[in-house]
Amino acid sequence: DEFAVCRSCACTDKFFSFLQVQASHFEGLITTIVGYVLLAVTLIVCHGLAALVKFQRSRRLLGVCYIVVKVSLLVVVEIGVFPLICGWWLDICSLEMFDATLKDRELSFQSAPGTTMFLHWLVGMVYVFYFASFILLLREVLRPGVLWFLRNLNDPDFNPVQEMIHLPIYRHLRRFILSVIVFGSIVLLMLWLPIRIIKYLLPSFLPYNVMLYSDAPVSELSLELLLLQVVLPALLEQGHTRQWLKGLVRAWTVTAGYLLDLHSYLLGDQEENENNANQQPNNQHARNNNAIPVVGEGLHAAHQAILQQGGPVGFQPYRRPLKFPLRIFLLIVFMCITLLIASLICLTLPVFAGRWLMSFWTGTAKIHELYTAACGLYVCWLTIRAVTVLVAWMPQGRRVIFQKVKEWSLMIMKTLIVAVLLAGVVPLLLGLLFELVIVAPLRVPLDQTPLFYPWQDWALGVLHAKIIAAITLMGPQWWLKTVIEQVYANGIRNIDLHFIIRKLAAPVISVLLLSLCVPYIIASGVVPLLGVTAEMQNLVQRRIYPFLLMVVVLMGILSFQVRQFKRLYEHIKNDKYLVGQRLVNYERKSGKQGTSTTPPQSSQE
Repeated sequence: DEFAVCRSCACTDKFFSFLQVQASHFEGLITTIVGYVLLAVTLIVCHGLAALVKFQRSRRLLGVCYIVVKVSLLVVVEIGVFPLICGWWLDICSLEMFDATLKDRELSFQSAPGTTMFLHWLVGMVYVFYFASFILLLREVLRPGVLWFLRNLNDPDFNPVQEMIHLPIYRHLRRFILSVIVFGSIVLLMLWLPIRIIKYLLPSFLPYNVMLYSDAPVSELSLELLLLQVVLPALLEQGHTRQWLKGLVRAWTVTAGYLLDLHSYLLGDQEENENNANQQPNNQHARNNNAIPVVGEGLHAAHQAILQQGGPVGFQPYRRPLKFPLRIFLLIVFMCITLLIASLICLTLPVFAGRWLMSFWTGTAKIHELYTAACGLYVCWLTIRAVTVLVAWMPQGRRVIFQKVKEWSLMIMKTLIVAVLLAGVVPLLLGLLFELVIVAPLRVPLDQTPLFYPWQDWALGVLHAKIIAAITLMGPQWWLKTVIEQVYANGIRNIDLHFIIRKLAAPVISVLLLSLCVPYIIASGVVPLLGVTAEMQNLVQRRIYPFLLMVVVLMGILSFQVRQFKRLYEHIKNDKYLVGQRLVNYERKSGKQGTSTTPPQSSQE
């Protein structure tokens, strides 16, 4: 009995110690949130007591404090907790796709809880962002009022902070639960169910190969960042991709509307509105009080019309058919089936195409699925783009097609040259410079030799180049910003190869090459001539890059401060000694030699 009691006590101690370890991962964050909740409850109680004893100033002050705490908690819930829940649910529903288990996720969480939570929050935030973008696209196609249960982010009257202040807590809690149910159901429909179907129909297709090896020469994490920051935005930012998606949504809406007799409910009576507009041009103001402008005018125009006319916000009349609830249920079923088919295509077709193309290069070796997915995605996009272009060119005749092919071939050659320079050479030099200046001095001791991997340096250099370009475009006006804006304004069709090479590629590559070569020449060519020891030569070779960076930064700071002091000196001198300024009209002299004319001058105080 004593042994049994001791054993049970030991198990209890282990259990409580396990709970303490689990709680200690985010003990500070959880304690802070619970403290704010208790503070909000205390403020509510004190606010009620102040209302009973009629302390108006204290009641107003407590109300303001409660609003601040309430808004802070709601922001944490909507921006922090909700994306985190979505990220974990996405991970749980996609475990079979990567041949993982909950035990693996538990071990990764125990080894790095902060990193795991951040990655799941990031994935959830990306999912919420793209879902909201798709909802905005749906609002451009559907009749105003169809998506009445979803908040319109483009509504000029929408103010999330004001909603947080005015709506009660139970309304926010109900909305939060509804959002979790909707987003979770969509993940089940478009991720978990397609994975089950793929495993049943194509047993050898899954799982995806996403194994990460920290000692591999090429880091797969850099490729993931490259895919998320370069590949997907390059596809999604293309206007043609958005137009194709919008066209597919409109075609599906028209088809479903005519099959279920819900055309008026989904798209509105546009043809009738157009006829009324042609027959009654003078009664436009009266007609606008009954309906919002048609979808073709755009969502912004509809909102502006609503604000100007003072009519019903976000609503347009429609014709209600017989057995309307049954038709809505069939519409939801049809929508679920469509989303399921679209998810199956997106999960299989790009990977199939990428695996088939990469097999010519690597054979039967397993490749990270980011390679195959990115390759297949671009191939599918290029194929669809080529087909649409050929279909648009076919009615113009064979001669026009040959002329267009010639122009596009020349444009593609120019684009490839620019891509090799700006997307190949510049990121490689930038990544190698970053490796020499930052990474190698921090990670590699002086008694070891640093190893450089060009592919990884290039991948990280692409990210650095993108960040530098974004900061340059947001910064003050200087020559690099002017050149980048000019290149972006010209676009691919009007690409100017000579201008890009002369104004952008050549100066940037020259600066990067000088930054790489001058320190190496000093460390390997000049320092040995001084007769220093081998240890000193190694120290100079390893530390000259960060030292020169520090010198350049200090010189930049000093020059900036000198300019600021000069401006301050001129400002003080003008304030103390400047009496006035005179504006003098300037006129050019005559261009004839030997004649001098004195133009009349007028002055103005």
